[in-house]
Amino acid sequence: MDTITQLVTIAAVLLGSLTTYATNQLVERSKRRETRRVRWDEKKLDAYAEYIGQVRAVIHANVLLYEVRASIRTMPRSEHDLSMDLTEANAAQAIAFERVMLLAGDTVVDAAHAVQEATAAIGWQARGVVDGTLEDWRMLNSAAFAAINQFHQYARADLGVSGSFEGEQHSARGLLLPGSRAGE
Repeated sequence: MDTITQLVTIAAVLLGSLTTYATNQLVERSKRRETRRVRWDEKKLDAYAEYIGQVRAVIHANVLLYEVRASIRTMPRSEHDLSMDLTEANAAQAIAFERVMLLAGDTVVDAAHAVQEATAAIGWQARGVVDGTLEDWRMLNSAAFAAINQFHQYARADLGVSGSFEGEQHSARGLLLPGSRAGE
């Protein structure tokens, strides 16, 4: 072989090697990026699920306290004990909310703020900080569950989950709240 043929062959081998190296680097970078995205999505899912679990615990504690205060339910626990349970549940919810704040995008954070406001309003009536009727109580709970549904919708979109449950069809299922008593 002459010198030019050898140089062309060496250049082709070098070009092939560089192309292979560059392609492998791009593929590895893409794999690392995807692994990082999946890891963060898992952390977001955990944070969102923990937050909603804590929200539900706060709502449950509010319901128990409200029903005891309004003489809708009797329990072997005192109003003070139920109030302390609510305080603990609120603290856990606040911590879970902070995790959401660290991981979520603007729409999810805004939806979480709406949930926080709605559950706070329920708590104020449950504790007797604000007065209200059973119908007011029902409206506060309906507003909270609408805010939770909105949070779910934005969290699902943030995580790339397909499907939807927003709208009247989902919300029309109603709340599990006590019925009105005669005379109320």
